[in-house]
Amino acid sequence: MLKRKIYDELIRWKSRDIKQCLVVKGARQVGKTFIIELFARENYRHTTTINFVQNPAYKAIFDGDLDTETLIKQISLRVPGAELVPGDTLLFLDEIQDCPAARTALKFLTQDGRFDVIASGSLLGINYKEVPSYPVGYVEHLEMHSLDFEEFLWANGVTPASVADIREYFDKKEAVPPAMHERMMELFKEYIVVGGMPRAVDEFVTTHNFANVLKIQRGILADYEDDIAKYAKDSEKAKARACFLSIPKHLSKDYKKFQYSIVERGGTARKFGGSLMWLYDAGVINFCYNLSIPELPLEGNAKSDTFKVYMCDTGLLMAMLEDGSQEDVIDGNLGIYKGAIYENIIADIFGKLGKKLYYFEQNNKLEIDFFIRRNKIATAVEVKSASNTKSKSMNTVFDKYGVKHGIKLSAKNIGGTDSFDSLPLYMAMFL
Repeated sequence: MLKRKIYDELIRWKSRDIKQCLVVKGARQVGKTFIIELFARENYRHTTTINFVQNPAYKAIFDGDLDTETLIKQISLRVPGAELVPGDTLLFLDEIQDCPAARTALKFLTQDGRFDVIASGSLLGINYKEVPSYPVGYVEHLEMHSLDFEEFLWANGVTPASVADIREYFDKKEAVPPAMHERMMELFKEYIVVGGMPRAVDEFVTTHNFANVLKIQRGILADYEDDIAKYAKDSEKAKARACFLSIPKHLSKDYKKFQYSIVERGGTARKFGGSLMWLYDAGVINFCYNLSIPELPLEGNAKSDTFKVYMCDTGLLMAMLEDGSQEDVIDGNLGIYKGAIYENIIADIFGKLGKKLYYFEQNNKLEIDFFIRRNKIATAVEVKSASNTKSKSMNTVFDKYGVKHGIKLSAKNIGGTDSFDSLPLYMAMFL
């Protein structure tokens, strides 16, 4: 069984004396239903689950009045085996994106307070306009991602204590013992290929068969395309699919800014901008915005119309490439895609840490892969797939733009100077 950090968040939510309904959102197949059902079994005597995709007829429960007494009667009538015992029941509304009225009902369930309520769903950002009255102020949100790198380490038998040991080297800025460093780099490359989708990770730790992992990943990608066909508006279906399939093409370019002309010759933001936002709302992609100047506040200096696009799970990006790419990552032979894939994994890690993504580029010549707020200053982050950490761009932003500190992530062990830290790629999880 895969250990997930979000479980502890659920425990903290349950422990509150006064709580709101909890909405757990995230992309398809990141493990929302599994972890909530596990949490329910281990922490409640009674659980009633309503899945609106498996049982579309359950939507009728929320067709009429939404006061709690009416809902209790409807649930008891329509859901076999429903147990609603005040004070010791979890009501789990799964795939709630398919029942907008149920999202409205969360307000009244919070006000009533007799039952703990968790709602979960994918694509929750897609159909929010269909919700009759959104329960602002009555729900708490929790976002779930595919497994982050630390969770991947746990799945592969690396104990939390061992991760803490590695963290000590990071904190003290001391080199990691060579054998430990080599093993961590090996696991990091495996994480690039496998990614964090639970089914893919479970298959990998069970069989270590990359071919089986690839089949699972491509099945998930096919499911994402099915979601586009099912949930996107008719006018957006083809455009959203075209944007989705163009992501590897963008990342293969030296100049990785998202260009609508790569999606379609003559393509424009007016035509494809809404489709790209659809993919973001579905939890499939992340935006990384160019900064007009590399200073705090990063959000205030971001250009909303100039950005790169990264996949939220690097394993799925790998599955979009041709056969053999997985082996190339492990062997270090990725050619034009190498830099893009290593940028994507760092974007993936930062995104799962809750960071918004920013980069700095000027005149197609100077480019810093990422900027983060660290120790109260704007910090440049360069990503290198190999051990070479030389960076002309880093030196330029120090000299020309007054940036005070940088971080170089590479295959090298810990090192650096007064102006920058050189860190192994796997230590991005500690930033």
